[in-house]
Amino acid sequence: MLIRSAAPLRLGLAGGGTDVSPYSDIYGGAVLNATISMYAYATIEPRGDNKIEIVSVDRKESILTDAIPCLEVDGKLDLIKGVYNRIVKDFNKGKPLSFTLYTYADAPPGSGLGTSSTLVVAVIGAFAEWLGLPLGEYDIAHLAFEIERIDLKQAGGKQDQYAATFGGFNFMEFYDNHKVIVNPLRIKQEVVDELQHNLVLYYTGTSRLSSKIIEAQIKNVETGKKKSIEAMHKLKEQAILMKEAILKGKVDEVGEILHLGWQYKKEMVEGISNPVIDEIYETALKAGATGGKISGAGGGGFMMFYCPKNT
Repeated sequence: MLIRSAAPLRLGLAGGGTDVSPYSDIYGGAVLNATISMYAYATIEPRGDNKIEIVSVDRKESILTDAIPCLEVDGKLDLIKGVYNRIVKDFNKGKPLSFTLYTYADAPPGSGLGTSSTLVVAVIGAFAEWLGLPLGEYDIAHLAFEIERIDLKQAGGKQDQYAATFGGFNFMEFYDNHKVIVNPLRIKQEVVDELQHNLVLYYTGTSRLSSKIIEAQIKNVETGKKKSIEAMHKLKEQAILMKEAILKGKVDEVGEILHLGWQYKKEMVEGISNPVIDEIYETALKAGATGGKISGAGGGGFMMFYCPKNT
């Protein structure tokens, strides 16, 4: 028996960074994102020899160990271990499971497309199907958030887990006490088609460790750095403007909103951009793009540009 699961990667269109605590706790965050046709995959094959094997196909890493209730988090495939540990603790009465788990993602970690969180969601989905767990979409997303941010202490926000779980175009609101409201958007198909035609993803050739940038962002909020906080307020406004433009079919406004948002995002924290990224951005504008941004926290990974009329 094979149990398979997949979850989609996402593009953060506007508001990214405002989903990170403590900003979202104090001021409330807002993000507009959309999932894309790139995925993280998980396949579970139950086994009966009291062994656990985890194979990351794309990263060419694997472990084989005895089936125990809690796998050591030691820097190797920690995301998968974190999911297993919580599943056993919360849903299997502390009893170990024996299985082989294969994972694969269409984009590498550090790409800015939410790969790590999406992988966690996919693995939770596979375990939930195998064990018949009564988990709804909010349950899966919040569990993924807890595993990453609390259990594994990896810095970051909440949008990636919810985007991977819900899929589609969503306007998300983030508040204190882990309150998240996901608003699926009903967008006309011709608008979706136009966005797909005009949005271009460009890989910078480098990945980045988002946690360092996010930790600096958190510090800026905690210390009351006015410029950073004001930039985040503006980013939140951009999410609302982007939502309204897309719902009204005003796709030509998307590039301008992306461009303004990129200026604000660079003011949020140092390290989001660098000379290479700045050069790529300016080259894209000269070639006809009307706006763009780095995908994810910044520093590397994919960039996204709005390129109208086949520019």
